Amino acid sequence: QVRLVESGGELVQAGGSLRLSCQASGRTFNRYSVAWFRQAPGKEREFVAGHRWVDGQTYYADSVKGRFTMSRVNAENMVYLEMNSLTPEDTGVYRCAADVDPRPRMIVRAYGYWGQGTQVTVSS
Repeated sequence: QVRLVESGGELVQAGGSLRLSCQASGRTFNRYSVAWFRQAPGKEREFVAGHRWVDGQTYYADSVKGRFTMSRVNAENMVYLEMNSLTPEDTGVYRCAADVDPRPRMIVRAYGYWGQGTQVTVSS
């Protein structure tokens, strides 16, 4: 079982940058695929970025490609999301997710473990 705790969200101006962190518990975290999702007010939770443990591939939603970078440090049970060139459309609660599936789909129900989320607000 994995427990996830996010941090790093805050209020930032458009064009700015943030780095979100996700601290995971569990001795076999390196065998979990991980992802970031976000949910804006009044909208459904959407996939942002994901990393597959089986082949090390990282993939992104089209809306964040070239601006966001996801990384993980298995030795520290940490997952990061570096966000640059932020826009108000990036505002939302960002949640870290994990699953034992080696190739999970980019949808909410593909992930069995979730953090509580961290709020990112981008002002115009």
